[in-house]
Amino acid sequence: MVPSGQIFDSSLEKGLPYLFRVGSGQVIKGLDEGILTMKVGGTRRLYIPGQLAFPKGLVSAPGRPRVAPSSPVIFDVNLVYIPGLELDEE
Repeated sequence: MVPSGQIFDSSLEKGLPYLFRVGSGQVIKGLDEGILTMKVGGTRRLYIPGQLAFPKGLVSAPGRPRVAPSSPVIFDVNLVYIPGLELDEE
């Protein structure tokens, strides 16, 4: 979401998890860095500063807010799965 709370994209609304390879440049730098500090099953709100978000801005889908260049963004993240890592069973 943008700082005003308007959602510019949502994998929850699409009903599918967002899949990407961490550290490969498939997502913004701030999301890569935030995910690296999480554990599988964890949820977190990531506040990503503009320089680690969309330096050139982002044109969103129709009806969604545009992300201004170097604007901070906020992601609510639930880390569901990391290939090769299994949750410890208790």
